[in-house]
Amino acid sequence: MAVKMRLQRHGSKKRPFYFIVVADARAPRDGKFIQKLGTYNPLTVPATIQLDRQKALEWLNKGAQPTDTVRRILSFKGVLYLKHLLRGVKLGLFDDAAAMTKFQEWHNSHEAQITRRNDAHKKAERSKRVYTPVAKKVETTTEEAAPESQTEA
Repeated sequence: MAVKMRLQRHGSKKRPFYFIVVADARAPRDGKFIQKLGTYNPLTVPATIQLDRQKALEWLNKGAQPTDTVRRILSFKGVLYLKHLLRGVKLGLFDDAAAMTKFQEWHNSHEAQITRRNDAHKKAERSKRVYTPVAKKVETTTEEAAPESQTEA
């Protein structure tokens, strides 16, 4: 059975909200699923993602294929990097402790980067909200004497 990790749409018209689910590839988009892994709300700024990292990693190791969007979400949350590190452990390149140390370093730097990005966004929002009065335009009327064209034949 082909298993996919994909988004299942909920929410009203023009207000999407998604569940990240594991489902049979033949099942309809919003139909039957095997397990719910988390949620994704693209309407918030920044988008809100809640994901059970362990469940997602288990399903990836079992062979579930993520769709493009779910692959981006898993990459953003570090699940694909963790899978990569655990493969290195399995091949004997380093041990579990080293893999978890590398992941924690990446996770801390990633969270710091997200915090900086959110702060910059909030700062930009605040600068947009500042009311700056527009100077009134004072129209000065200058009467220009239009040259009369006299054409004599």
